[in-house]
Amino acid sequence: MKALIDRIKKDGKCFPGGILKVDKFINHQMDPNLMKQIAVEFIRRYASTEINKIITIEASGIAPAIMMGFLLDLPVVFAKKKKPSTMDNMLETSVFSFTKQREYHVVISKDYLTPKDKVLFVDDFLAYGNAAKGIIDLCKQAGCELVGMAFIIEKAFQHGREVIEASGIRCESLAIIDSLDNCEIKIRE
Repeated sequence: MKALIDRIKKDGKCFPGGILKVDKFINHQMDPNLMKQIAVEFIRRYASTEINKIITIEASGIAPAIMMGFLLDLPVVFAKKKKPSTMDNMLETSVFSFTKQREYHVVISKDYLTPKDKVLFVDDFLAYGNAAKGIIDLCKQAGCELVGMAFIIEKAFQHGREVIEASGIRCESLAIIDSLDNCEIKIRE
């Protein structure tokens, strides 16, 4: 997606250890116009797929998921990284965060992820596929159909796509980073 790639080149910052910082426009300060373009592109890519719910994981996947939900008139559910005191009857899994270098206990209410659902998972980054594995596990527990996964940015060198595709799930990414070696952003064109 050209607008996204151009924005990464302009405002993305690279740090040692394979970290790409896009907090100026995606996951801290957000560009709503770019987020709408991202949602429209995901919708285009999954146009032939039956979806009745968008799912994400807090926090950075919420913005693109909400934009898609708004445009498609579908509910959006996000997996929570902390169990609320008001939640019972839930599905649970563990997810290791590459960015935060810690494990989260992730939960979703069984009321909002059911066997009737055909869900699309949306997130900001695909790295090692840890969040994806957690969502795959939650969807299996719920008995719902995970129809695909959509990522704004994929760090191809961290091989998360292989985890997803090995599970037989369709994976779409709008910008694919081939390398961040020597803090140089190399984007697949």
